[in-house]
Amino acid sequence: MKKRVAMILVVAMVAMFLPFAVFAAGSREAAPVAAAPATELDANGRFTTPRTITVEIYDRGNVGGSKPEDNFYTDFIKKGMKETYNVDVVFRPVPRWTEVDVLNNLLAAGDAPDVGVTYSYPTIQTYANMGGVVDLAPYLEKHKDLLPDLWALLGDKNIYYNKGPEDGRLWAIEATRKPNNRVLTFVREDWLKKLNLAEPTNLQEFEAMLRAFKANASLLLGADAGKLIPFSLSVDVGWRIDNIANSVIPNAITDKDAYIYGYDDRRMMFPNYKEAVRLVNKWYNEGLVWKDFALYPEGDKTEDNLMRAGYVGAFIHNWDYPYRDGENGIHGGMKNIVGPDAAYIAVDVFKNDAGLYRKYLPDTIDRKVFLPSTNDEVLASLLYLNWMSKLENRRFLQIGEAGVTHVVEPNGAIKTIAVAGDKIMNSPNNIDYTIVLNGLDLGDETLNARSIALGYGGVDARYIEKASAIQYTDTRVFEHYNVGEIKAEEGMATVLKEKRNNLLSQAVVAPTAQFDRIWDTGYADFLRSGGQAIIDERAAKFAKFYP
Repeated sequence: MKKRVAMILVVAMVAMFLPFAVFAAGSREAAPVAAAPATELDANGRFTTPRTITVEIYDRGNVGGSKPEDNFYTDFIKKGMKETYNVDVVFRPVPRWTEVDVLNNLLAAGDAPDVGVTYSYPTIQTYANMGGVVDLAPYLEKHKDLLPDLWALLGDKNIYYNKGPEDGRLWAIEATRKPNNRVLTFVREDWLKKLNLAEPTNLQEFEAMLRAFKANASLLLGADAGKLIPFSLSVDVGWRIDNIANSVIPNAITDKDAYIYGYDDRRMMFPNYKEAVRLVNKWYNEGLVWKDFALYPEGDKTEDNLMRAGYVGAFIHNWDYPYRDGENGIHGGMKNIVGPDAAYIAVDVFKNDAGLYRKYLPDTIDRKVFLPSTNDEVLASLLYLNWMSKLENRRFLQIGEAGVTHVVEPNGAIKTIAVAGDKIMNSPNNIDYTIVLNGLDLGDETLNARSIALGYGGVDARYIEKASAIQYTDTRVFEHYNVGEIKAEEGMATVLKEKRNNLLSQAVVAPTAQFDRIWDTGYADFLRSGGQAIIDERAAKFAKFYP
């Protein structure tokens, strides 16, 4: 059957690239997949004969990390699945930063892992329309009684988040986020003290701080003054200016407009977004932004190394980014290289038109978990997700061994310990293994909060506490609207992402006098290449289902 489905996908992929051809050239009907009947499970819920599944695992290419497909934690998972369900698990690594491209190739070749995970739902939809993805709806209905832990963790909302409102098909379930967070702004606390500057609280103070960093490079870095970078950026400009973008988006934006213009999670199609890019372009032309940011692809460690070496004054990134990996991470490594006072601290800077430090947080969804139609073990795969959802299993994966990767404080909080070797976690709280959960969930909200602050071995808890407090100031989560498939989005994930990243990078580095021309030309191309069609179809579908 796998060869049959692979042939269908190859034919469909050829059709995809024929000029003006109908995109979904393959069959819309997924190839039939036989689920193991309940009679093949014994009284303990184990398969009577061994089953084998392959599971996607992100490879982040971490320096000093373990092999993502073969380490202490994969052994724990394999042992647990074998004992609980008589299922053998084989992990298939996929590069984290090019996962969509690699998944496209694997799906087209009929060689994708049995359990797939991605941040890109349009990628899943594209292959679902070619018959390349399992419709989970009937299997979940049939086997719900066997999946109590999956339901307890995700609930109907995340499980049926993507269910078609008309055809009832379900191509993927949504993992959950605990806690729900996104992006913050960080500055060098020790540089502020050295220059006798207060933490910035608004744009004007932030800009003055950046200029002060540049003007005092010799004082701050001595012989390395020429290496000072007041504000750092990466090729993923949209993610790295998120706080700035939030401040220029009108506070009165409606949930409807947020949906219609929200295909791109960097919100590039939101009103006023151009002005956020214009601001960073101004900084770039003042010499305040890392001049080489556009030269390094996603996943490259050059920028991290510059931060760790103590050359970067400020940046915007994931809410806990500098603190990850504890003593071995950016914050901890910088203390070892620069000195014990070196530190990054989160600040709230960018106010919107209502005077709010607005943060637009995602819904409590995360990665999308799907099964390609080459999967011959649908039930075994669903049981894998159920096993991963069980509190005792995901808890161990999130915090590891007592006395080795964590200690239990008198109040029950979990304090992590930096570790190297086979027991190192390649991702925060092993989120690459807990594919149904991004974050930390120990089964008790109070315990979660206490433990998050202690979850970065070697990092003073006050930095985490402040970051967490800022993250949840003036937040808003847009309403979820389920209108079913948006055909205009099919096959556009990679194309529009590349166009977005290229446009944003080119606009940032443009000479000031050319900014408007470069932005307007590039944005028009983005819309002409599929962005406008997505807006139009989303608007039409919204009017149909939410008149």
